[in-house]
Amino acid sequence: MQVKPSIRGLKPYQPGKTTEEVREELGLERVVKLASNENPYGASPAVSEAVAEALAHVAVYPDGAARALRKETAARIGVREDQLLFGNGSDEVILILCRAVLEPGDNIVTAWPTFPQYRHNALIEGAEIKEVPLQDGFHDLDAMAEEVDSSTKIVFVCNPNNPSGTHTGAEKFRAFMNQIPKDVIVVSDEAYHEYVDTEDYPDTLSMIDEYPNLLVLRTFSKAYGIASLRVGYGVGKEALIAAVEPGREPFNTNSAAQAGALAALKDSRFLADCVKSNSAEKRKFEQFCEENQFHYYPSQANFILMSVDLPGGDVFNHLQRKGFIVRNGEALGFPQHVRITFGRPEDNDRIREELLALRQEEASVD
Repeated sequence: MQVKPSIRGLKPYQPGKTTEEVREELGLERVVKLASNENPYGASPAVSEAVAEALAHVAVYPDGAARALRKETAARIGVREDQLLFGNGSDEVILILCRAVLEPGDNIVTAWPTFPQYRHNALIEGAEIKEVPLQDGFHDLDAMAEEVDSSTKIVFVCNPNNPSGTHTGAEKFRAFMNQIPKDVIVVSDEAYHEYVDTEDYPDTLSMIDEYPNLLVLRTFSKAYGIASLRVGYGVGKEALIAAVEPGREPFNTNSAAQAGALAALKDSRFLADCVKSNSAEKRKFEQFCEENQFHYYPSQANFILMSVDLPGGDVFNHLQRKGFIVRNGEALGFPQHVRITFGRPEDNDRIREELLALRQEEASVD
């Protein structure tokens, strides 16, 4: 069985263990998953009603143009409908873009560590990957701009960055855009946009007319709480969207997903409540780290990348035995850290207690 050379040796995405697997494996009554940056409050109640109604028509193909969702999304974010490209999660929009643009001999420029799907999809298309190390957890935009050459087709900026949670400010982002040739696509991946509470975050949507090579990514998987339905989208100039749209599979977002995303989008009150709770829990974690001299990266997302001065694998295993699934920083490029999604207040209180207990336990052994 032969596959193309660019895919040989690549590993498929490996999801972490489910709560059910950990519960059975460790004999626990309750397991809380704080590893995938999901919304701990779920989705708007209106979502389940909309999905149930859509499922009554499963024999009918979905609207390939996602017209109802397209119209509402365009109105909400203030763009034209033909500026939107919908995908089966923003992951698929990245795939569509790489499929449409990249060929062997091309390259992409990205930070590292960052969201790995940029690299993965570019490699499948035979492109070279130019990775610029983060500086103290932040994108080094000047160094990234220097890596752009005549073979560069796409530059990815994850903002806020996953897994560090750090953000690129408006002034720095605009200066960066001014350094990038107009024929190089710049992707601002804003999966955690709704959670941002800093004043210097770039308003990228207002920059699209000025920079026709800018593509902004958003998703319904995080703050809107419908990760299982898989809906994301890209926003750009009409010409850019039209150029890459042929790389999209027909009917790539299903009817239930479109209905659920539309219902989630309309319930602005639920979203606002989730965002407010996230900001409050973030402040508690940051204060906890500062009081106990634990290193952390300032987050503008719904998670924190932090250290208790122990290998990430040790912390991961300890928390899992206590009923918490987090992300081991060793797999993310931060071997002394763990990434913890902000959960409900009572779960956040418990996990902080466990982190202190672990440090005390290690100190007593020393």
